[in-house]
Amino acid sequence: MTKIIAHRGASTLAPENTMAAFNLAYEQGAEGIETDVHLTKDNVPVLIHDEHVKRTTNSTGYIKDYTFKQLKQLDAGSWFSLKFAGSAIISLEEFLGWIQNKPLCLNIELKNNKIDYKNLENIVYEMVSHYQLLNHTTLSTFNPTSIERLKRFNGNIGVALLTSKRRKNLVSYTKDLGANAIHIKYRLLNQLFIDKCHQEQMAVRVYTINKPAHMSRSFQLGCDGIFTDVPHKALQYRELFKYKPT
Repeated sequence: MTKIIAHRGASTLAPENTMAAFNLAYEQGAEGIETDVHLTKDNVPVLIHDEHVKRTTNSTGYIKDYTFKQLKQLDAGSWFSLKFAGSAIISLEEFLGWIQNKPLCLNIELKNNKIDYKNLENIVYEMVSHYQLLNHTTLSTFNPTSIERLKRFNGNIGVALLTSKRRKNLVSYTKDLGANAIHIKYRLLNQLFIDKCHQEQMAVRVYTINKPAHMSRSFQLGCDGIFTDVPHKALQYRELFKYKPT
């Protein structure tokens, strides 16, 4: 069955990558959470999508130029709605403590395709290992070099190449890099590709799926998971799809 993974939490109803969005996704019944990790100036992994804070906080500048203590002072909720004023950027460690005893799978996107943070893979892996969540976690990235660096972890954790580009022999290319999953943009999705991945024991997850027609097609083709901003709706449509006449 295709897993429903909340993209940055329930991000149409609460500010993305905040505890409000994660809590709401969990309450709605999402089976997984997807989030994004950058490194601060003092090497603390934090959950935010962009390389800079301008879009989702009341400040400007790059994550890499802030200490974690400085980031904690920013308002990461008011941009979305005054109802969420005062929401904070959270650390990966805070998030792992929250998710540790919940029956959720976790996808951590390493945001190192524009800024290749030194030791990001090691720092994140060690933290996930400390919280005993290796078996529930996939690390994903658009950065092929980062995928190769993740090889050292010997298959203890899921590793996924993120891509929006068509590429000949994408499945074998991904496998050779050392990944055991592919996360693709919806327009790359087709049955032949799904079948090739599954023949190689490689999971396929698709982003970002918010339209009912795209959800239905993803379920029909046998995707292993979809990333969605509307997990509550995706769960409803998956339930309807189960009873759809063939």
